[in-house]
Amino acid sequence: MADSTDSRTPPIPAAPPSPGADADAGYLQRRTLRRGSAGWLLLTGLGVAYVVSGDFSGWNIGLAEGGFGGLAIATLLMGVMYACLVFSLAELSAILPTAGGGYGFARRALGTWGGFLTGTAILIEYILAPAAISIFIGQYVESLNLFGLTAGWPVYLACFVVFIGIHLWGVGEALRFSLIVTAIAVAALLIFAAGAFTEFSADGLNDIPVDKDALGANSWLPFGLLGIWAAFPFGMWFFLGVEGVPLAAEEAKDPVRSMPRALAISMAVLALLALITFFAATGARGSAAVQDAGNPLVVALQGDGDPTPLSRFVNYAGLAGLVASFFSLIYAGSRQLFALSRAGYLPRFLSLTSRRKAPYLGLLIPGAIGFALAAGTGDGARMLNIAVFGATISYALMALSHIVLRRREPGLHRPYRTPGGVLTSSVAFALALSALVATFLVDKDAAFIALGVYVVALAYFAFYSRHRLVAAAPEEEFAALAEAEAELERD
Repeated sequence: MADSTDSRTPPIPAAPPSPGADADAGYLQRRTLRRGSAGWLLLTGLGVAYVVSGDFSGWNIGLAEGGFGGLAIATLLMGVMYACLVFSLAELSAILPTAGGGYGFARRALGTWGGFLTGTAILIEYILAPAAISIFIGQYVESLNLFGLTAGWPVYLACFVVFIGIHLWGVGEALRFSLIVTAIAVAALLIFAAGAFTEFSADGLNDIPVDKDALGANSWLPFGLLGIWAAFPFGMWFFLGVEGVPLAAEEAKDPVRSMPRALAISMAVLALLALITFFAATGARGSAAVQDAGNPLVVALQGDGDPTPLSRFVNYAGLAGLVASFFSLIYAGSRQLFALSRAGYLPRFLSLTSRRKAPYLGLLIPGAIGFALAAGTGDGARMLNIAVFGATISYALMALSHIVLRRREPGLHRPYRTPGGVLTSSVAFALALSALVATFLVDKDAAFIALGVYVVALAYFAFYSRHRLVAAAPEEEFAALAEAEAELERD
């Protein structure tokens, strides 16, 4: 990604306080994060960690929706969507390097309603996904017979307590832990691919029976053209979460330079892992064998036979991948909640930080909600589908924010500029809307549950919090500055 020679963090001048800005002088001092804790390497590790569990399981269900060809096309299109979105976010995060991430970008471009809609969608993704992954961790622990434990609430509780505890210790320590676990998971995927490709057979790629009644059905598209669309949410699983890197902007070293670099490298690594994992798993054992497997990489290596040393290793590494994603998604959710609370969109006490500069309530309360959902439902797949629904809404709104700011404020200081400009973000916007509709094809109940959560959140904002926003919050100051400049131009 090309970078500008001007690496300075753009200043955010103070704006006049709005009528709802009643924060006292110490308000922001009690709500500060530890700055300069993460360089580009830790940010890159964070971007990969968000996603890596999706390589170990979940994506393969798309084979049952679209077959090998349908999922391959869906993954390619979703990869294009994420690449375009990442390039757009790199520009936006260089303009406004704060913990608000997508909420902050949309707040400037689309106003308070757009900011809240985007932030809420991101929260849906980052609160539901860890809950789902904790269930998958429990299933892995049980299948590996670790310490004689079975999947259930004690395992879920241990996940939240241990890993939230590390986050409370400090962001630097948390991101270093995440980098180590992520490196183990990535190494395991490469080792898996090396072993699986020794048994690769192209004949197994299209061994799913053809639905002759489906429009355009053939051996590569056994469920027809509609199967491509239905596979969109599963093609996303190879990349879902990488867009959360800008949420670490306030804690990054030189975010104007490090954020675009980390986003680009993360996306390149994830694309490579998606390519080799997809082809190695389906080619080694066949698409039909892995389409319904809870651990498709293990099935690809051993089929119905006895475990091999390599399949055992990959099984343990799959647990590492789940831990990496669980751990990093907790981080992302806490930072989005912190930013929304600091600005008054959510109850302000949620943004209080500890002596170690960790948003402790922003970690503990979503953790409690996630644990309750995991222990109360045990339905990880449903929760992931709800998370995907929230994600697609946020993608569309973030891409739209890039388009609006490019057109409305062409002279805005941009230390980094998105290659392709508005065309790039327009592609991300169109594909995000397509993926949003596809969620209804896969799980209508999950989509309507997410809509219900959205309605409740919007009612809270409409009747209460939008009248109590904090003008001193960085994202609000940035937006207020734009409004003041526009008013001066009108005068």
